[in-house]
Amino acid sequence: MKIICIGRNYAEHAQELGNEIPESPVIFMKPDTAVLKKGSDFYIPEFSDDVHYELEVVLKISKGGKYIQEENADKHYEEIGLGIDFTARDLQSQLKAKGLPWELSKAFDGSAVVSEFYKKEDYDMRNINFSLVKNKQEVQNGNTSLMIFSPEKIIAFVSQYFTLKVGDLIFTGTPKGVGKVSENDILEAFLEDQKVFDLRIQ
Repeated sequence: MKIICIGRNYAEHAQELGNEIPESPVIFMKPDTAVLKKGSDFYIPEFSDDVHYELEVVLKISKGGKYIQEENADKHYEEIGLGIDFTARDLQSQLKAKGLPWELSKAFDGSAVVSEFYKKEDYDMRNINFSLVKNKQEVQNGNTSLMIFSPEKIIAFVSQYFTLKVGDLIFTGTPKGVGKVSENDILEAFLEDQKVFDLRIQ
């Protein structure tokens, strides 16, 4: 199972980090060892003093393929969930300044929180509300209508380069409002009005 992540897929998030709006999807990847075991706390890694949460809608690939056409892409996933792409922002900034890949800052152990998955047919994929609450205060609130690249465009683009397999996950990008986590913070993620996970920061 591979985890494919899309960067800068919400214009306001790109702007809050001082990045340009991309003309095509920005791609990076996480290994399966990045997935945080369900029910576990998240431990801030010793190599970072500035770990940020990034809440995202996650697609679970149900039908593999290569060179998938955009008009057929919706047939390649049946379930969605929410995830957090934990990012060591200080390390990422250092890597970006040197023109180096981001994986050390985004693909470390436990950096991918993933909820249970839900049937996409129960949602309007072009109008899903999702939010993140930190210590009882909402910090991120997104809607899939604000994506620069739709799930179908993402699947079509990614599959030009990587063969998609059943069980692969695609993190579709985070809305504005990313921020730092600190020890003892409690994060709660909501898909529409349903809480799909919570976790403590250690």
